[in-house]
Amino acid sequence: MPKVKTFTSDLSIFKTIGQLENLDKLVNKFLQDNNVKTIYSVSDTTTVNENGATMGVIRTIAYD
Repeated sequence: MPKVKTFTSDLSIFKTIGQLENLDKLVNKFLQDNNVKTIYSVSDTTTVNENGATMGVIRTIAYD
């Protein structure tokens, strides 16, 4: 039965690259720690504030 895991990260101006690298590390650690062998999909979406500026990212993984 496929499972779904969601990860989130805040994004700050001038720090985005580092924050995305940290998100990648978090996801990779989860996959390794849980011995995930099959990934069905990975999806990223952004969140915005009341002014329409990007303030975060949500990464969702479907895996088995």
